[in-house]
Amino acid sequence: MTVEQYNKSVDLYSDAVYRFILKNINQTDEAKDIVQDTFEKLWVRAADVSFEKVKSYLFSTAYHTMIDKIRKNKQISSVDEYGSLDPLHNEHYTDLGEILNEAIKQLPDVQRSVILLRDYEGYAYHEIADITGLSESQVKVYIYRGRLALKKYIGSIEVLI
Repeated sequence: MTVEQYNKSVDLYSDAVYRFILKNINQTDEAKDIVQDTFEKLWVRAADVSFEKVKSYLFSTAYHTMIDKIRKNKQISSVDEYGSLDPLHNEHYTDLGEILNEAIKQLPDVQRSVILLRDYEGYAYHEIADITGLSESQVKVYIYRGRLALKKYIGSIEVLI
């Protein structure tokens, strides 16, 4: 990868990588650090990464860097600790985006990551599997379980309207 291609990849993908990490950890400074670390790793390996595969490399590296930082800060938690998500409430509320963001924050880390990659960033199942290191069937299961939890959290659509 040339310097021009590196700069173009920064322009094209830095915002998307930042949004992905920020949605996962909800800490702006930490998200900025992870994005910076990701692009630093790309710079070091620029000769080994082709420009055609840079997007996948960036998201994969950012994901793994985020997981490493979470583990380092001992913020990782098991799926069992989450149990079931409590429904929000039964009164009428119209800000669906705010409710979805709150619901996504409540998901376990793996479910949140795969749902964000699939539904927010538009990756295919096999691409998510490559990024996260999970099998394609595990990705599908985590997405299914995450969506069920989101549906349970939100309740019926009539509540939101």
